[in-house]
Amino acid sequence: MTAVTIIGLGEAGATYAAALTAAGHEVTGFDPVAPSTPAGVTRAATAAEACAGADIVLVLTGAAAARSVANECIPVLEAGSCYADFTSSSPGVMQELGRLPGKADFADVAILGPVSALGEKTPLMVSGPGAQAVVDLLGPLGVDVEIAEGEPGAAMAHKLLRSVLMKGLASVVVEAVNAGKAAGLEEWIRAQIAGQLAGDGQAVIDRFLAGTAKHALRRSKEMQDTASYLSDLGVPAEMTTASAAALSRMAGETVPALR
Repeated sequence: MTAVTIIGLGEAGATYAAALTAAGHEVTGFDPVAPSTPAGVTRAATAAEACAGADIVLVLTGAAAARSVANECIPVLEAGSCYADFTSSSPGVMQELGRLPGKADFADVAILGPVSALGEKTPLMVSGPGAQAVVDLLGPLGVDVEIAEGEPGAAMAHKLLRSVLMKGLASVVVEAVNAGKAAGLEEWIRAQIAGQLAGDGQAVIDRFLAGTAKHALRRSKEMQDTASYLSDLGVPAEMTTASAAALSRMAGETVPALR
């Protein structure tokens, strides 16, 4: 049995707390605002009190609280313990927190999916001296935990690069489907999206990389016209407008210098 502390008992924190309690671990939690405490979890009055005697601390607060929580908790942890930050703090902040004076091993943990949908089995990536402790705790729950080479911040760097794709792609899909719906062509545009997402992903990447810069000027004008069309449909076109601007920039970068 491991003595686990969870700082932050919102949706994600409560999910991990419940799963770890069910697995037989001793779980202590702290959250200044969460209205309820998962069954079997002992709720402490302060973050520092919650961390006293902990083998591992999982921090599942918002990123804005990462520094203050670390400064309160890390000094009370003993040698051989682990402080695992699951917040969405930047790689730079993770590096900073990993350098704070203390006896605990620091781990930077990136959540690679929606905990609301996947629960405690949401895939994770972890880096830093405490990485193996996170694997040892959560692996037996069926969690896919990948260790990223490097110091604290490496896991979050991977996550943010992934976010360029996942959050951007999601926004583009939402904009395209909303436009299709407004034009009475939702099923058609859904089929177009599904077709692009299927098949040989590496070939699609290569095609995008080769063709985008080559045809940037023409495509920029097309996306400007697309943005105007979406405006006529009454559909917000932030992603389309941004694409037009990016293509225009690429076209300017690829135009040969005049002699």
